[in-house]
This record gives sequence, structure tokens and C-alpha cells, in this order.
Amino acid sequence: MIKRTIYREIVNTINNKPVTVITGARQVGKTTLCSLIEKELGFGYVSLSDPLTASFAKNDPAEFLSMHPSPCIIDEIQKAPELFEYIEGIVDANIRKGHKTGLYVLTGSQAYKLMKGVTESMAGRVGLISMEPLSLSEINEMDEIPFDVDIERIGKRCEKYMIDTNKLYEYISRGFYPELYDNKLLNPSSFYADYVSAYLERDVSDLINLKDKQLFVDFMTILASLTGQELIYDNLSKELGVDKKTIQSWISVLVAGNIIHLLQPYHENSVSKRVIKRPKVYFSDTGLACYLARVNSPETLKSSYLKGHMVETYIINEIIKSYKNNRKDAEASFYYYRTFEKDEIDLIILHDGKLTLVECKAGEKYDKDDIKAFDDYKKSKLKIEKNAVVCTTHIIYPIGKNCYCLPITSI
Repeated sequence: MIKRTIYREIVNTINNKPVTVITGARQVGKTTLCSLIEKELGFGYVSLSDPLTASFAKNDPAEFLSMHPSPCIIDEIQKAPELFEYIEGIVDANIRKGHKTGLYVLTGSQAYKLMKGVTESMAGRVGLISMEPLSLSEINEMDEIPFDVDIERIGKRCEKYMIDTNKLYEYISRGFYPELYDNKLLNPSSFYADYVSAYLERDVSDLINLKDKQLFVDFMTILASLTGQELIYDNLSKELGVDKKTIQSWISVLVAGNIIHLLQPYHENSVSKRVIKRPKVYFSDTGLACYLARVNSPETLKSSYLKGHMVETYIINEIIKSYKNNRKDAEASFYYYRTFEKDEIDLIILHDGKLTLVECKAGEKYDKDDIKAFDDYKKSKLKIEKNAVVCTTHIIYPIGKNCYCLPITSI
């Protein structure tokens, strides 16, 4: 089993909060980590993925919780939201007795439903963990810390950790769900076909009344080909023949299921007033995006028009994972920048009152012309120290003032 960076943060949260909530897409490894918690911390475990167990929990929550006393892990708790109110009462009673930590671990793949139950009943008593698919650092057993342009640290890291470009495209097309690495003989296309089917049947159908499943799959397929690009609802509406409100609802469903995430535009009047206001859409896993877009091999990806967008999606995902896996995502915000004049920066990280500008590229050689948009931020009111072009280079080299070309493995 691959060691997960986030596990340390989960244990720390359990030791400091009465309730720990773990959200994340289907198959990211929540249940596997719960088995570790069960074994190493002595928690009980029950899953509501079984319909009979979920029915019992919904119809008699008090009796269900008496049969599964704390400390307990309740997996897929969104299947029985009736439990939240009763858990709140148990937590309150334990706090009065001085038992303030480590009572429940609650997991679910539907972030909206899960957090709705939590915020309505247990705000302030919950530690929230957001799990992502595997990172490349985890797969290759490397230390994972939040990305920043620390040239000395990155230099030492890259001396012992470098990925061949062909291997990189293999990772991107295969994706980062743990099962694909626990069983390396598993065919990715078969895995993702089952994944999409289960997602539609168990997650999407729980959130909306989906009358035409094939149309929703078509929607996901079109969106996969748009990963790393601006999200224009009207275009999707016209292409699929459904109204804009339906598209917006479907986007919300994918966000709630951690299938996609949206990168909002960064706007600072001192920099530019002519900024595109639409978000950009990214699939949270490049393997799923490649499967839906019918890019079924590393060779196909390398020759595809989607190559640049998939590499960009991969880099941005890895950077965000490096923050989330260390629970530093609450301290940082992630944006992109694009003006009507087409000046663009792929990723802007706002952390500790400072900005870091990042371009994400699929090539190896870049110069000042490739970072012209960085000049816009000379007028920024925030401090900017070092910026980067993260790409498939195998060496670190400077381009422009305080900007460096960095290998993929710098993340």
C-alpha cells in the first residue's frame, strides 16, 4: 500500500477534534485509510454503502449509534443524514464529560451533502480533510511539502528525483487513483468504465433526478476535452441542447463529487481592469479526463491537441495536492489570470500575503517571451518573490528576473 501524506494530518485532526470529516472523490483511498485508523487507533467501523445498513441508520439513528459507539468510523455517512443530529448530541454529552477529541470519523464522496449535514449540526467541532487521488510524490515515495519556488530545496530534490518525459505521459494517461497502482495489471480503460458507471448510479443519482444518463456522459466527455480551459456555460448548453441552468446544475454535481474543480480568475485593479471573469475548469484526475476524451495511451496523448491542457491540468493538480495533503490549502488560494488582450498566467498562488506566478508547459525550453504576462504584476500591491515555469525540462535554469524553469518533479 502506498503511504499517504494526508494520513499524518488525519491522525493529527483526530487527536485535536471530536469529529473528523474526510471528503474526496470515489476511489481516492478514503476506506483504505479508514482501515488504518481502525487498526492503529482502535476505532470501530461501519459502512453505509450497504443499503440495509443505510436503511437501519436512517430509520432508527439512535439505535444504530448505540450499536456502533464512539470512537467509530462511519463510511459514506451522506447515505443517512439523519445521523448528524444524533451524533451532535453524543458529541455534546462527551464534551461535557471531558472527552473532547477522537469520537467520530465521517467519510463521504459527496462533499455538498456531507458538509451540509456538518455545518447544520456540528459547526466548530469538526476537522475537515479533503482527500485527492495519489500524488506523484506519494507514488515515488518522495517527501511532499507545499510547492514554492525554493531553488536550493528544489535543486536537492531534483538531483535524486527526475521523471522521464515518456514516463510522465504514462502517469498522466493512467491517472492517479490508488487501485491502478495497487494492481498494476488493471487496465485503465476498464477501471474508468466501471468508475463512471458507479459514479452515475451511486453519486449523481443521489443528487439530481437524471433522466438521460447518456446525455450526462456526453456532457462529461465534452468537459474532459475542455480541461484547463475557460468554462463557458452557453457553449456547453448549445452543444448538448440543454438549458444553461441544467449545465450549471451538472457542473455543481461534478464539483460536489470532486470530479472537477474550478479555478477562479485573479483580479487586482492595480494590475489590470480588463480581466476575464469566467472560471477555468480542471478535472481532478487526468486519467479520468483522458478516458472520457478517448486519449487511451501515452502515445496518443503525446500526439493529441489535448497534450498541453492535460499537462497543465496535471501540474496544477499536483501543486494543489501538495497543499491539501499537508492541510495548508486553507492558508493558500489558487487563481489564474487572463486579460481580454490574451495576456495569461496559468496559476497564481496567494499564500502568506505573497503571490507566486506559475506557467505550466509541456515543453523544455522557455525564455522571457513566454512570461511576458508576469510583467503585469510589477504593479501589484502584493509582494512577489520568485516565479516559475514548471515544464518537462530536466534541468533548473533562470529566465528573467526571479523566475526559473523547473522540472515537473520540483512539485
